[in-house]
Amino acid sequence: MTEKPTPADWKALADKESKGRDLTWSTPEGFDIKPLYTEADHADFDPGLPGFAPFTRGVKASMYAGRPWTIRQYAGFSTAEESNAFYRRNLAMGQKGLSVAFDLATHRGYDSDHERVVGDVGKAGVAIDTVADMQVLFDQIPLDTMSVSMTMNGAVIPVMAFYIVAGERSGVPAEKLSGTIQNDILKEFMVRNTYIYPPEPSMRIVADIIAYTSANMPKFNSISISGYHMHEAGATAVQELAFTIADGKEYAEKAMATGLDIDAFAGRLSFFFGIGMNFFMEIAKLRAARTLWYKVMDGLGAQSERSKMLRTHCQTSGVSLQEQDPYNNVMRTTIEAMAATLGGTQSLHTNALDEAIALPTDFSARIARNTQLVLQEESGITNVVDPLGGSHYIEALTATLVEEAEKLMAEVDAAGGMTAYVATGAPKAAIERAAAEKQTSVDKAETVIVGVNKYRKETEDPIETLDIDNAKVRKGQIARIERVRAERDEAACQAALKALTAGCSSGGNVLELAVEAARQDATLGEISMAMEVVFGRHDATPKPVTGVYKSAYEFDRRWAQVTDGVDAVERRLGRKPRIMVAKMGQDGHDRGANVIASAFSDMGFEVISGPLFQTPQETLASALEVDVDVIGASSLAAGHKTLIPELIRLLKEAGRSDIKVTAGGVIPASDYEFLREAGVQGIYGPGSNVVECAADILTLLGHNMPPAGEDLDEAAE
Repeated sequence: MTEKPTPADWKALADKESKGRDLTWSTPEGFDIKPLYTEADHADFDPGLPGFAPFTRGVKASMYAGRPWTIRQYAGFSTAEESNAFYRRNLAMGQKGLSVAFDLATHRGYDSDHERVVGDVGKAGVAIDTVADMQVLFDQIPLDTMSVSMTMNGAVIPVMAFYIVAGERSGVPAEKLSGTIQNDILKEFMVRNTYIYPPEPSMRIVADIIAYTSANMPKFNSISISGYHMHEAGATAVQELAFTIADGKEYAEKAMATGLDIDAFAGRLSFFFGIGMNFFMEIAKLRAARTLWYKVMDGLGAQSERSKMLRTHCQTSGVSLQEQDPYNNVMRTTIEAMAATLGGTQSLHTNALDEAIALPTDFSARIARNTQLVLQEESGITNVVDPLGGSHYIEALTATLVEEAEKLMAEVDAAGGMTAYVATGAPKAAIERAAAEKQTSVDKAETVIVGVNKYRKETEDPIETLDIDNAKVRKGQIARIERVRAERDEAACQAALKALTAGCSSGGNVLELAVEAARQDATLGEISMAMEVVFGRHDATPKPVTGVYKSAYEFDRRWAQVTDGVDAVERRLGRKPRIMVAKMGQDGHDRGANVIASAFSDMGFEVISGPLFQTPQETLASALEVDVDVIGASSLAAGHKTLIPELIRLLKEAGRSDIKVTAGGVIPASDYEFLREAGVQGIYGPGSNVVECAADILTLLGHNMPPAGEDLDEAAE
């Protein structure tokens, strides 16, 4: 009888086949992934059974054999009317729940008529200024049966108040409303930056919402603790897990500190994770998250098993989507969707193929939605509960993620909890470093992106994108605001706003007070300002990490050409070439801006990182004050056609047309000619190589750079 092969036998055969080449792969988390896993690799880890503690294999014994995940489509754009029509079309085609995307003016607590949001209204989500907007948004959608998820953190109080009052006005009381509000402010201070108030009053708002919904909205999830935006900002799986679970722990402790029983609210806390392209890591991440949350809630004294179950929504990655060869994005989203479902998500949003460059069209949104329908109806994934449970690789990865995340969570505890840890800036810096390391790996083609740094097409095919007429949307919103103000009882409205301000000082429940202000038709900006009078407004200036690019490119010839070019320009100018990385408008997503600032600093430029949320006038003033050579305008939220031309106009008026203006970020190729005609001298969209961007800017500054792949002597000949 032939003896059963052992792992040693396998290694001998694998070494022979690979001629001794090391087959180990290292992940961004620093895990050395072996080419073979056996039972010995997870002998000490017991995932249990689905539906039972620690819920590693799922919170339901029958998922998805009993019921598949909820299909959601995160969407909102332009006006409430346009978004409502889009929602109703999607619901008719198989979508099961609504996920509302708000524009950045709404996120930051400004009405559409505010001077700071001229380029933001309706561009990256739907504009909501009044209860009337919310009523239009949900017109003909039964709020007593439709689950509504709202991604809102900064202006969470007026948005929740509007939703509650819109329900009342359609005959649906608060106790019948079901869905989720994100209400996760801690991660905003780490990555996404759509905050309004400082951390301490922001945490009070979170607790007040938990208290109000616990008392009045039994079917509504009061918080969705989000790792997604950390994932999109560049966090590793360990960072996303540790910081997200630590955020959840902090929120639970804050709610308990107000006197709430943990089992009265914990069962309606939910989570939100991003799903990227490391297929097996993402599956293991969701399994590890459930294990970690069970341990945390058990440690906080929760008695109900429901309180210890981590339920999560997931969204496929936006960062993994590429502008180049964009139909590849359909495959990327499908792979990520499979990872989310094999990991056991409760609901899922699949990104559309064009979201690397614009808002989704009906065409692309249908493909994204149908991706989930095909998985549910055709793939067989829903027939078996946790089909990858018992996989040696999956269980070993899960165990390692739990172990490493717990180490990082111990650092958070040692700092005094997540609020205190966020205040140190440590988590933000760690995520930014991870993002810079990932980008260097892509730029050097160590991480392959098909169609971007490998197998790239000679010319890109045009793709139809959705364009929003920002000026038209803003004009319509202002008209509705004026109409609402003209028709309301002004004295009653002002009294409600004064009561809200007083409650912010005295300790009243701010959501309860804001609901009354909404009933009196106060606007979103008015409610936000009534709170800002007491709480203040939080400001931040990015402080990018340094050294990541320099160490990664230490022996790279092209890097040396660029740094030599920077030195040459410095000799000519008598100082380092000076670039300002500007974030105009209310877009707080600063991953790209921070990566650029980090890389250019390492290359020898003097880099000024402008404060977030600047107007073109403020960017001009900052640029003139430090006498920059280049302004690099970073755009993600579609304000580039309004804000960047305005900046160029202001530079001309100031007599400083010599300052070069470049643009980077999520900019459709169809807009490039518009920007060039407006005076933009360099445009760097998704997938741009950072070192080549620097080479191009040196050319703009008058230095003759050799083309990529050509050394300096060849260029001279």
